[in-house]
Amino acid sequence: MAKKTKDPGFGYKSAENVKGIINKDGTTNIVHVNRPLKIDDLYTFFIGLSWWKFFLFVVFGYTLLNILFGIVYVLIGIEQITPSRGNLLRDFLNGFFFSAQTLTTVGYGGIAPKGLTANIIAAFEALIGLMSFSFITGLLYGRFSKPKAAIRFSSNLILRDFNEHRALMFRLMNSRKTLMIEPEVSVTLSMNEEDETGQYKRSFYVLNLERKKITYLPTIWTIVHPIDDKSPLYNLSNEEIEKLNAGLYILVQYHEESFGQKVYQTSSYKFTQVVSNVKYTQSSSIDEEGYTVLDHDKLSEVEPM
Repeated sequence: MAKKTKDPGFGYKSAENVKGIINKDGTTNIVHVNRPLKIDDLYTFFIGLSWWKFFLFVVFGYTLLNILFGIVYVLIGIEQITPSRGNLLRDFLNGFFFSAQTLTTVGYGGIAPKGLTANIIAAFEALIGLMSFSFITGLLYGRFSKPKAAIRFSSNLILRDFNEHRALMFRLMNSRKTLMIEPEVSVTLSMNEEDETGQYKRSFYVLNLERKKITYLPTIWTIVHPIDDKSPLYNLSNEEIEKLNAGLYILVQYHEESFGQKVYQTSSYKFTQVVSNVKYTQSSSIDEEGYTVLDHDKLSEVEPM
């Protein structure tokens, strides 16, 4: 008999069209309102950005600072750093490029501050440049050194006959070449159900797995939930399972050689991703020299039973 488990942290309250708490890539669908902002949040904000967004912020911030200081040099008199060209745009460009040299402490020598006001502004700008690039360097180090799992999950769930019963399965693999040491997985089933009053609520079940922990993983691991009399899906047909308003929440943890410590990764599946009566294709083979060849493109590939 399947037993419900306590709320794992998602909350029991639900709705008919509720989105899953955790997305496929491990991000969440939580919308925060009235959250107080702190200066400490800047670090976590920039560390969590995707690489292209991070570099976009760097380029945008660098360009904006140079534009602001370029305008300042024009306002105090461009003659304090270089003779005026008699054209506002060209004077601004001179101020902009002088700002870039000052901000980066390059100092080519072609343009130099001559007046007291220009020297004060340039000194202040150089300080901002040193602090800014120190901050960016720290963020780059933090982004590269941040312990992070690199697990790929199959894009589908498969429902098939397995041993004397049926089973729900998905596959995972390490997208790096490093060895996953002592990987362990836990799977929680979340079912969205309507009660007698028309209100929706979540029910949670920790699914029994054929194996939830192995010693190490060099290739692909197929996670298997046997649908026996202890499974909450036992009395449901394949068609009923495919139509369930439910999802799986996955937590994987293992020791990552690259960082020398344990890392974690979350993911999720919706039951709309269930494919019945198929099996995963073989993803690895042995070449002529005896090496095991792992084809990453076959992670989600299936074939008829």
